[in-house]
Amino acid sequence: MQNIERDVVIVGAGPAGLTAALELKKTGKTVAILEARDRVGGRTWTDTIGGATIEIGGQWISPDQTALYSLADELGIETYPRWKEGASVFIDHDGKRTVYTGEDFPVGEATVGEIDKLIAIMDELAAQVNPDKPWEHPEAKELDTISFHHWLESKTSDPVAVECVGLFIAGGMLTKPAKTFSALQALLMAASAGSFSNLVDEDFILDRRMSTTMQGVSLKMAERIGAEDIFLNNPMLRLEWSDDSVVAHGKDVSVSAKRVIMAIPPNLYTRPSYEPPLPRWQQVTHQHQSMGLVIKVHAVYDRPFWREQGLSGTCFSPSSLVQEVYDNTFLNDPRGTLVGFVSDEKADAMWALGEEERKTAILESMAAFLGEETLNPEVFYLSDFGSEEWTRGAYATSYDLGGLHRFGPTQNDAVGPIYFASSDLAGEGYQHVDGAVRMGRRTAARIVAELDGGSYDESFDGAVSPFVKA
Repeated sequence: MQNIERDVVIVGAGPAGLTAALELKKTGKTVAILEARDRVGGRTWTDTIGGATIEIGGQWISPDQTALYSLADELGIETYPRWKEGASVFIDHDGKRTVYTGEDFPVGEATVGEIDKLIAIMDELAAQVNPDKPWEHPEAKELDTISFHHWLESKTSDPVAVECVGLFIAGGMLTKPAKTFSALQALLMAASAGSFSNLVDEDFILDRRMSTTMQGVSLKMAERIGAEDIFLNNPMLRLEWSDDSVVAHGKDVSVSAKRVIMAIPPNLYTRPSYEPPLPRWQQVTHQHQSMGLVIKVHAVYDRPFWREQGLSGTCFSPSSLVQEVYDNTFLNDPRGTLVGFVSDEKADAMWALGEEERKTAILESMAAFLGEETLNPEVFYLSDFGSEEWTRGAYATSYDLGGLHRFGPTQNDAVGPIYFASSDLAGEGYQHVDGAVRMGRRTAARIVAELDGGSYDESFDGAVSPFVKA
């Protein structure tokens, strides 16, 4: 067992932990990162499968994600646009396929009006919500104790409008049925992106990709931090802590430090043992945060054949097995890649099937959008973070009904020398790499201020808009 000393030990080498380490080292603090996996990147992960570059985890960046843009600029990473040219495809509850252009789903004029009404209500409420403190909204308790689905039903009698609007938060973001999380949780998701309108605009929220892939951001940070400070294959098994110090015991290294940052999702906080145990409130809080479940489908073809038909590759259906499809062709790749998503209860059903039966069901669902050529990819791969020991779901954690206003106010409180930082706890950028970067920067600033006896800006994220020169 190797024994080392550092100012700060960080648990988790995902974007939050790596950003915190990078910021701490800039101030002269010494760090060590314990990472359970054999790689850095956390929920961002790239692999080459069948010769194709596959972004198994998170991958997109949107215009509001200024913290991530500023980090990419610092690391010298460029971005490129997602393919968006051409018409989209929509499949309704009756299986009718419609090719359309424009922002509105082709669901009938009355339903479009109800969808627009719901989006306007969400935008108005989201503008009133501070994403860092959604529990301070005057109606927080009421909004947090009704499910998003039932709240939408209270605003319209159109069931198709309810399902279409619910799609963007339930299947598209939280990856849980809309009856299992609150309206306040949905409003946090909207406020974190600037508005609900941003969330329902796929050309905004899925705007661009990293030239290095998203995991490349973590790899670049790891290079700057230095391999000597990153201990892979070293899950933290036990944490001894007092008021002003910690000893973090990994598999084959123990780190004595003044502070520790738990840069892992909240559903994993209870994985290590703590001596003494965490306070009662912390132990209860994290039992009310859970991951969703989604299958990210990757299908690679010899060419992007849908473009030949004047299609963008963008497809939606609230009722289909695969509810979203996008052109996901990597930079300068002559082949064509589609990415699709199977969420929550539909994902449960797919994992209950055998491998070939599952593949057939998913490809047939995608083929209903884009035709028979979809049935024969050269590469077919399913991302399954739900089976990964060090993630256990996707994309991020959210609270159960009533949990956000009850436990949220203390979710970012330090416990003695123990700090918590992940995209799951972010306000702006919640659930995204941008949120992880913000949390890493803010947590590093808090620790530096505490160790050096100074103060810090609670809203600090180091971000400069990529669209406005400083």
